[in-house]
Amino acid sequence: MEGEGSMKRTEERLVTRQMLKDRCPECGGTNLIHDYDTGETVCGDCGLVIQDVMMDKGPEWRAFTQEEKESRSRVGIPTSFSVHDKGLSTSIGRVDRDAFGRKLPLSTRLQMWRLRKWQIRSRVHSSIDRNLAQAMAELDRLSDKVSIPGPVKEKAAVIYRKALDRGLVRGRSIAAIAAASLYAACRITGTPRNLREIAEASLVNRKDVARCYRLLLRELDIHMPIADPMTYLTKIAEKSNVWGKTLSIAAKILQEAKEKRVSAGKDPTGLAAAALYIACMQTGEKKTQKDIADAAGVTEVTVRNRYKTLKRQLNLETPD
Repeated sequence: MEGEGSMKRTEERLVTRQMLKDRCPECGGTNLIHDYDTGETVCGDCGLVIQDVMMDKGPEWRAFTQEEKESRSRVGIPTSFSVHDKGLSTSIGRVDRDAFGRKLPLSTRLQMWRLRKWQIRSRVHSSIDRNLAQAMAELDRLSDKVSIPGPVKEKAAVIYRKALDRGLVRGRSIAAIAAASLYAACRITGTPRNLREIAEASLVNRKDVARCYRLLLRELDIHMPIADPMTYLTKIAEKSNVWGKTLSIAAKILQEAKEKRVSAGKDPTGLAAAALYIACMQTGEKKTQKDIADAAGVTEVTVRNRYKTLKRQLNLETPD
């Protein structure tokens, strides 16, 4: 009984000490500011310096670039959903040398080869692991081909993993579900990549990718934001090499079209191309409908129809 009472009093003292540590002893405020450059803890209410020596919990080395930071860090890569095992597995290298650089004897080398073989087999021993390994490799290939940023690829990997848990991949093409997941991630994050670009980079047909995309929206209950033509405007302007003044005028045209709800139900790529073509006509920049259509990846008929719609409903004046 005395031992239990002593332990209880010790715990109470620790709790009280922690509470006093998180409060200012002068005014009792909890607005404590930790200055890691000077090593001080200052109360933000009364200005009392509570602590003038602080433990540095950072690394003992310095790095001035991201490459130096990655090379000097000793904690390994962070967990990633775009790796089939999330980057938590280990791998046995093929150096066949010890820590001093000496070549291993033949018996040790044979043992390491056997361990390496079974370690690789154990990483993808189940059907789900094999499926994820193939899908993540396809996502890496697609992301490199259409220049997708890392966070968008991570989002696509999360969507694919959810589809795999729901059993949506069974009986369907892994490449099609991976491409649909990447397109859904681009739509969610506002990355200017359309379905045609991802389907051309993929190994499956555009209709199959669109069918799998609709399946993901329906089964995973994904609420997709409305596509904004402003997202595709900069990409089309960069491909067609237009002036900055022309780009700003096209952005104003699209903003006015959005306010008057002219863009509702229209293809955002074609609408952005038509706004850019109108801006080129107003600034006197010599760009044909074919130039803008090729940069946007649409037909000249689409640019012409959207051009007539914007000009009529926004009362825009263009030189003849």
